[in-house]
Amino acid sequence: MTSPNRPSNSAAPRPLIVRLRNWVGDVLLGLPALTRLEAAGYELHLVGKGWARDLLAGHGWPVHVPPKDLRGRVALLRQLRRDLRGRDPGFDRRLNTVCFPYSFSSALEGRLAGLRSIGHRYEGRSLLLARAVARPQGVHELEVYWQLTSALLGNDDPLPRALGLRVAPPHAEQARALLAARGIAPDYLMLCPFSGGTWSGQDKNWPGFLSWASAVDGAPALGRPLLLCPGPGEEAAAEAFSAAGAVVLTGVGLGTYAALLQGAVAMVSNDTGPGHMAAAVATPLVSVLGPSDPGLWRPWGERVAILGGHGRWPEAHEVQAAVLDAIAEAGRARRN
Repeated sequence: MTSPNRPSNSAAPRPLIVRLRNWVGDVLLGLPALTRLEAAGYELHLVGKGWARDLLAGHGWPVHVPPKDLRGRVALLRQLRRDLRGRDPGFDRRLNTVCFPYSFSSALEGRLAGLRSIGHRYEGRSLLLARAVARPQGVHELEVYWQLTSALLGNDDPLPRALGLRVAPPHAEQARALLAARGIAPDYLMLCPFSGGTWSGQDKNWPGFLSWASAVDGAPALGRPLLLCPGPGEEAAAEAFSAAGAVVLTGVGLGTYAALLQGAVAMVSNDTGPGHMAAAVATPLVSVLGPSDPGLWRPWGERVAILGGHGRWPEAHEVQAAVLDAIAEAGRARRN
C-alpha cells in the first residue's frame, strides 16, 4: 500500500522542506535520503548552513540559509511555507517538512512557522512535530536518516551502497585550474590531518600524522604529490605539513574541495567532514578514527579502509599499507 505522503510517479513534484544538520559529515550521510526523496517525486527545498550550497551544488537543490536569531529563522520558514503553499494547494494538508536535526529548537521553529514536520522523538519535542518517529539506537548515522525517510515514504528500501555526491562542472573546472596553477601532477595524494570537535571529549587528530607524512616521499611506490586544503582556523596547523613537502591550498570551497578529491589517487583523513567527502565521490579513503566508534560514524562507501577506532590509534605501518592498497586499487580501477 502506498503511503499518503509518497507522491505518485506520474504526479508533478510536490515541494518538501528539509532541515539539514550543521556538520559536513552529517549532511553527506543524509545525502542518500535526499536523493531518495527526490526520486520519489518530491521537490526539495533545503534549509541549512551556507556551505551546503557549495557542497551540494551538483544536485541543483535550493538551499535557504537561516538567520542566527530565532525570530529570523521562523520568518524564513514562514515565507518559504507561503511560497510553497501558493504552488501546491495541498502543502499544508500533509507532512511537508523533514527535520533531520534532533534539537528542540529545530522542531520549535518549524511549529512556530506552521509547518507539519516529521522528525525523531527526542528531547521532549514530540508535541512540536506532526509525526514523531523513534530514533533508532546503535545504528550508523546514515541509517538514522534513511529510516526517517522510510517512515515518510511508507517503504523500507535497502540501504544504499554509496553516498553519490555529484560535483558541479564549475567546481571541477576550478579544481583543474588550481592544480595547473600550482603545477601539481596527476595521482596526487590528499591528506586531512585536521578534525573539528571531539569524540567523548577525546581529540580526533591522529598523533602520528605529521611524522608519517614527513616520511611519505621516501616510501617505495608512494612518492607522489601531497595535497592539503585546510579550513578556516586550520592554516597554522597546515604549516608543519607544508614544511614537510605538502602543497597547501587555502580558501578552497567545499564544492571545489570535492572536485579535488575526485581527482586524487587516495585520501588519508582523520574523523572529519573531508573524509566523508572523499567517500562521497568514491575516492579510495584511509580513515583514521582513533577514539571514534566506526559502527556509528564511519565514512560510508565501498572504497573505505577503516583504521583504529574505539580508542585505538593505528601504527604508521598500518596506514602505509592501507594507502598502498588504496593506490593499487585505484590503478586496477583505471585499467578496467
